[in-house]
Amino acid sequence: MKLPFTKMHGLGNDFILFDGISHPELTGLDLISLSPRLCNRRFGIGADQVLLLSPSNIADFRMRIFNADGSEVEMCGNGIRCLARYIWDRGLSDDNILNIETLAGIVRPEKVDGLVRVDMGMPVFLPEKIPVEIGKELMKEGIDGKTLAVIDYPLKIEDREFEITCLSMGNPHTVIFVDKVEDLPVAYYGPIIERHGIFPKRTNVEFVEVMNPSEIRMRVWERGSGETLACGTGASASVVAAILKGLTEGDVIVHLLGGDLQINWSQDDHVYMTGPAEEVFEGNIEI
Repeated sequence: MKLPFTKMHGLGNDFILFDGISHPELTGLDLISLSPRLCNRRFGIGADQVLLLSPSNIADFRMRIFNADGSEVEMCGNGIRCLARYIWDRGLSDDNILNIETLAGIVRPEKVDGLVRVDMGMPVFLPEKIPVEIGKELMKEGIDGKTLAVIDYPLKIEDREFEITCLSMGNPHTVIFVDKVEDLPVAYYGPIIERHGIFPKRTNVEFVEVMNPSEIRMRVWERGSGETLACGTGASASVVAAILKGLTEGDVIVHLLGGDLQINWSQDDHVYMTGPAEEVFEGNIEI
């Protein structure tokens, strides 16, 4: 069986996109089993994740996301920009703002000056909603001064202790501020933190260097995919954590290995992410 696909990327965070609108038979694919093979960069197409575009009963379209290890995840910021670009480029919708169903809820990408701006929703700090499991006595007051949040929690990882700040942007994130992000062995500490016992659904891990109040550098270890060149939800989570700790202002450029994202934590408490999405090639793969 030949599967038609489109290869896309957002700042080097790359995706195999299957169009279940134009090819309804693709919605029945077992992508939990197929994704590790398809994402393999030597024996498959090569990608960080697989995206499945399909019809929705509650929104304009539905997006499902599968990591390189086959696990299905709630949300992907770079992925939804690519999905929106594909929809517009293929004429599947003329609307400037789309409503996309995800496991994290309805997400709304919008065309803005050749880029894609996404309303990423409101950050979630409640530990049980992220989820992260630590004792309440180790938590701090959240941004509202009432609820408890995981801010600067000391996490011992072998030879060093990291202060972690945890939140959800539709998926779990652990943000760690460091002096020099380029020198950090992300591939060593990332998987250990991802699978630490306090994270029942694992976690994405962001290592962040604050350059000034309007710029940060970030490297990311993505849950189920490893270190990637960019992560939209991770960039959003990192800016929220930086603002929460008084390290940056509300509008921040995030410098990632694959390029830059503009993140704004607005007065309506929603986080807005703006960045590019590009098509690389189309093809067919035999399974």
